[in-house]
Amino acid sequence: MKLLKIYINSFRGLSSESWMLALVMLINRSGSMVLPFLGVYMTDHLKFDIKSAGIVLSFFGIGSVVGSWVGGMITDKIGEFRVQSISLFLSVPMFCLIPLFHTEAGLATIIFIQSSISEAFRPANSVAVSKYAKPGNITRAFSLNRMAVNLGFSVGPALGGILAAISYDFLFYSNAAGALLAGLTYVFFFRNRSYRNKEKPDRAISDTSVSPYKDSRFILFAAACFFFSVCFFQILNTLTIFYKQEARLSAEKIGYILGFSGVIVVVMEMIMVQIAERYLKLKTTMLLGTLFCAVSFGMLAAGTSLWILVVSISILSLGEIWALPFMATITSLRSGTHNKGAYMGLLGIAFSLSFIITPSLGTFVAERFGFTFLWLATGIILGMTAVAFYYIVPWMIGNKKESH
Repeated sequence: MKLLKIYINSFRGLSSESWMLALVMLINRSGSMVLPFLGVYMTDHLKFDIKSAGIVLSFFGIGSVVGSWVGGMITDKIGEFRVQSISLFLSVPMFCLIPLFHTEAGLATIIFIQSSISEAFRPANSVAVSKYAKPGNITRAFSLNRMAVNLGFSVGPALGGILAAISYDFLFYSNAAGALLAGLTYVFFFRNRSYRNKEKPDRAISDTSVSPYKDSRFILFAAACFFFSVCFFQILNTLTIFYKQEARLSAEKIGYILGFSGVIVVVMEMIMVQIAERYLKLKTTMLLGTLFCAVSFGMLAAGTSLWILVVSISILSLGEIWALPFMATITSLRSGTHNKGAYMGLLGIAFSLSFIITPSLGTFVAERFGFTFLWLATGIILGMTAVAFYYIVPWMIGNKKESH
């Protein structure tokens, strides 16, 4: 009962704009059913070989990098409202055009363009979350958005599997419908809204006009985020291969484990974020969250029994909660009034680069040296990254909790 009370209290104080941004994200991500099935679409429907499918998928990652960079840059020039609106509405025809391309070069091109447009939404959305959140509630506002993302990604692939069984074209048209509905919802609610979090420049933290690409301290932080994401996002590829090949789990059991992870994040994130905000400094939160992830991956070197896999994914989920949303908070605190989009864009690039590197790097290490070596190396790298966060964060924003 007490835990339920804490859970309910964790949502109090969030602005109506924060809730609506989360709703827009939920609608948009519920329609995001193309990516999990894109590889299957190419190999099964278009008869691409695995190498060709991999090349096309890499263009999605490249487009993500370009979209994060451009989206962050133009957000500071024209505002996050226009960038999010343009990104959502332009995504509609892009998704509809994908089924018209059947060659490797054509599909790679349209996927690159679509990814660049859709990923420009992310830094603009992060800026909106930080500006519409009530002062002192930024991390919880980001956590609410992440909850919407997790719920959306739970619904999207399930719907995608049903639609793919009927026709792959439905996947792309449903994605277009999701983007259109999200765009209409966003424009209707936010077209005349005023910011709640009108922060004052803090010269002790950052010059409000400096470029993040010239901010050596933030570049170090973004590099640490990159190493974290390269390790963590093995959950999307290498980890599932490990479950299949080494643990001999069926696709159904793999789905249950990943679904269990999503449930932990949805149920526990707001509670754990509230605890961290109340009792821990940002450097400590990042240290503990990253160390949890290190322990989770390191455990996998001990064996493949089901209890190890379940405990490992549980610890990984808790580590994710105390790492990912606070990265956005720290970025918001480091940035100034007029360069927040550029800072969020550089953070997005750090994650997008990992989407390009992680699949090939993880599978290469696993094939060459074995999964045991991969998981031990992942744990060591995350442990080093945790220490880096502990020293970099106070160097950037001071030795503090979330504050302004």
